[in-house]
Amino acid sequence: MNKTESSPANIIKPRSRGYIAYLAILMTIVALIDWYISGIKATALPYIIKEFNMTPAQFSWTESLFLIPTFLVFFLNGLNDIIGRKLSILILMLLMGISCICIVYFTPSFLMFMTFYAVAMLTTVSNMWAIPIGEEARAANRGKMVALVFTLGMIPLSALLPSLLIDKLGLDWRWLYGVVFFMMMVGIILWLFMKETLRYEQIKAERKAGTRKEHIFGVGNITKGDVKYIAIGSLMWICWLINSCLTLWAGYYFMNIKGLTLQQWTTGILLWALIGMLVGGVVGGWALDKIGRKLTFVIGCLGMTVCMAPLGFLPDSMVRIAFSLSGFFIAFSYSWIVVYIPEIFPTERRGTCLGWTTTITRISYVLGPIVAAVLLTLSPKMEWFWVITGAIMIIPAVSLILIKPYETKNKELEEIDSRL
Repeated sequence: MNKTESSPANIIKPRSRGYIAYLAILMTIVALIDWYISGIKATALPYIIKEFNMTPAQFSWTESLFLIPTFLVFFLNGLNDIIGRKLSILILMLLMGISCICIVYFTPSFLMFMTFYAVAMLTTVSNMWAIPIGEEARAANRGKMVALVFTLGMIPLSALLPSLLIDKLGLDWRWLYGVVFFMMMVGIILWLFMKETLRYEQIKAERKAGTRKEHIFGVGNITKGDVKYIAIGSLMWICWLINSCLTLWAGYYFMNIKGLTLQQWTTGILLWALIGMLVGGVVGGWALDKIGRKLTFVIGCLGMTVCMAPLGFLPDSMVRIAFSLSGFFIAFSYSWIVVYIPEIFPTERRGTCLGWTTTITRISYVLGPIVAAVLLTLSPKMEWFWVITGAIMIIPAVSLILIKPYETKNKELEEIDSRL
């Protein structure tokens, strides 16, 4: 890239605070849907296993096969650089809501359920919502703004809705997914007022004027620097996602092995973990802008290891505390992923490079269930299941310390672009 095209002198003036607030609300709804689809699996798993009469290991092996097509998330993220941020967000919301309502009405068999489940899961690690808010926020508080959206997206609906939908309203467990359709409708109404990001508009104008090269999915335009950070981001994210995949077996662990009721699990354990995540997201966003991206991520990863590894051996009186702290560090570490990975790539290739990163990380959607199936077979009571779950996060912590990636704290996106 020609450095004069993205030099700090060409920094784009931010939009009004009112619009940024509106955009934060819209992206929060998208992030909320994203996180809800991912997290509700923890509560839905016991019902899925019972409904389709299978063992936990059987479900996990099957899941690893059905999630192979999620590698296509690359095309979803790549749309950001082809049709823009606004239309891409609409497509993302439609995929989320329609796939989830189809789970309610068109899943008489396990194969049909897994088909729509796979489509819903395809959307959950695109992190596409982080691009518009990251591009419009000021450099000094970009970490806090993106982390705030991510944090508010973790409002504990997956802990509050199951008991209401199943116990009080008497609905089928499939409505745990079906409610996403109504969240999508709220998001689409707000989306009508969204503007294309100023940075994408500038890139679009430069392409039209012929001063910037056109590209489709980054072909012929991705640099060695892009490849380096795609590799770094992918490694960190894969480890986090495998850990996340294993953590989602917590509902099965507490309800089927520990014998808790749905109410006891959702409000006595899960709710506190999600509150821990809310706090962790806020603190993580603050830490990103104060102590730096790398140190925040390393602390988060090591915190996950310390809190998760002993879960299977702790007395019941301490499990809630440990699981809540795990929630804190899950969000604390993930704040690095949602902020650093999008911001490190040049604006003109941000969606595409994020797409390549998310595509590579899809391997975790295959490896995670395979690891879960093996651990559930070797450790039916799940004591060592949690040891491995926690130990996985040592890998990204040590890797980031050794790699020493570029620190983006308090830097404008144009300054980051020019370095690359």
